[in-house]
Amino acid sequence: MSFEKNVFINCPFDDNYWDLFRPLVFTILRLGCNPRYALERSDSSEARIAKIIQIIKKCKYGIHDLSRCKAKKKGELFRLNMPLELGLDLGAKNYGTPKLTTKKILIVEEERYRFQAAISDISNSDIKDHRGDPRRISKIVRDWLVQEADVIPLAPIKIWYQFTDCLAQIYDDLRQEGYSKEDIDEFPEHELIQRMTQWVRNKSWEDLS
Repeated sequence: MSFEKNVFINCPFDDNYWDLFRPLVFTILRLGCNPRYALERSDSSEARIAKIIQIIKKCKYGIHDLSRCKAKKKGELFRLNMPLELGLDLGAKNYGTPKLTTKKILIVEEERYRFQAAISDISNSDIKDHRGDPRRISKIVRDWLVQEADVIPLAPIKIWYQFTDCLAQIYDDLRQEGYSKEDIDEFPEHELIQRMTQWVRNKSWEDLS
């Protein structure tokens, strides 16, 4: 898809985040946009920061989840990848080509005001809190894309039900294809997103209304 439909996702890629990542991605797909993210390809010869910069330059929209930047236990280092990528996206918007200055950015957190204490420079930004709730992050992304990307509005609850229908269909397909429960539990996220994409494309608007 074109720059006008590409959405860069900056989020933690850990096991505890997949329950949020999947509905986030599905919502983007369902509203006719194209999710882009660092793990969409895995060429070990490619520097990850260079790949991220390339993706950012190709996306009009950026969604940045900063909820994993706090250490979980004593002695654990907090993670700076997400604020770094937010900074790159903000830099592209403010110092890039005329096309890049049209970028739109959504910042989300688990708790609404927590991150402002760590980066006071974004204290006046409109940060949305998803509270670790998959349905809430889907609604936040839906509302933002309707406002900023001029997509066709669809009721948040319909998107959620379609998301669960999609996952159920993918699960059934994998079992029929001979995948074990363990295979499905460890199914690669990029393949899951490919199947989500195909599921949405295979449906007509009437089916999805």
